[in-house]
Amino acid sequence: MVTRFCCPECFDDHGLRDDIFPTLEPATGRCSFCDTENVPLVEPKQLQEYFELLVNVYQPGEGGKSIVEWMKDDWQLFAHPRMDIAHSKELLSEILDNGDIVRQPFVPSPSYSSAGLATWETLRDEMMYRNRWFLDVVIDEARLRQLLDILLVTQLPSEWFRARISADTDADPFPIEQMGAPPNRRTSHGRANPAGIPYLYLGSRPETAVSEVRPHTGEVACVAKFDVPDIRAVDLRNPRKLVSPFILSEAAEIGQLRADLPFLERLGEELTRPVLPQGAAIDYIPSQYLCEFIKKSKFDGVVYRSSVSDGFNLALFDPGKAQGRTVAVYEVEKVTVAVTQV
Repeated sequence: MVTRFCCPECFDDHGLRDDIFPTLEPATGRCSFCDTENVPLVEPKQLQEYFELLVNVYQPGEGGKSIVEWMKDDWQLFAHPRMDIAHSKELLSEILDNGDIVRQPFVPSPSYSSAGLATWETLRDEMMYRNRWFLDVVIDEARLRQLLDILLVTQLPSEWFRARISADTDADPFPIEQMGAPPNRRTSHGRANPAGIPYLYLGSRPETAVSEVRPHTGEVACVAKFDVPDIRAVDLRNPRKLVSPFILSEAAEIGQLRADLPFLERLGEELTRPVLPQGAAIDYIPSQYLCEFIKKSKFDGVVYRSSVSDGFNLALFDPGKAQGRTVAVYEVEKVTVAVTQV
């Protein structure tokens, strides 16, 4: 029987790629499963103990899904385009040395649960409509800090962008000194900041920065480029993709993390949800609370998806950590609108 080899690209998991594969003395070559060239290769059975730990957070159950489907849905494993359900089952059966397990239905173990999401929803309602400063609902701050540490950004671009609409299409661009965060007394409610506390909102691309200021066709936007050094930031763009079950050493830890993932996704939605200007003072309160908690947990900022573009954003808590460089002028050629009948 010909020995086959798998690679990190089969799984697209940073824990396997960065922490596990380097310890297994991999060879280099073409993957037998996803066909990726010039990648680290190991025999599937070398990953057995790590996947057995992950399988332990599920149990056989009628009406469930295959273990591969759970791994794809819960952890976004086997994400390579070639790793469809059939190919993923084939690889997992070799990893576990068990061809039957990939054909059985599984359900999540009831041993693991999380009150985080329900508590957040209750806390959110209280902050918005009943109490603002002295809250009755208590969130598990220690657990939330643990979860935020797991979502620490490992790589961020060094260049970021911020846009301002120019009222005069023929005027010179704003000087770089006027492209930063506004003064305290002129700082209004933001997605991440309360009124009076300025954060610096930056986009990953010029198009992202311009989209965030909601321009009209024909307007002119001044876009400043900022350099941001290495910072400690929480990444709430896609928690299921960012966490890795393979960085944990016990099934109980993996099971608890799986139970907390909907809570983390909900926190990311707080920073991405579109908000109408007339309701911003109220609707931004939960995301402002979240960012204040992240700041008090010794992070420099938070990264989140853009709701109006394909890029992503950074809310930098200390605007002084960014260095303004240049300002360029962009004309808004077209603004598109997507609608859904309700």
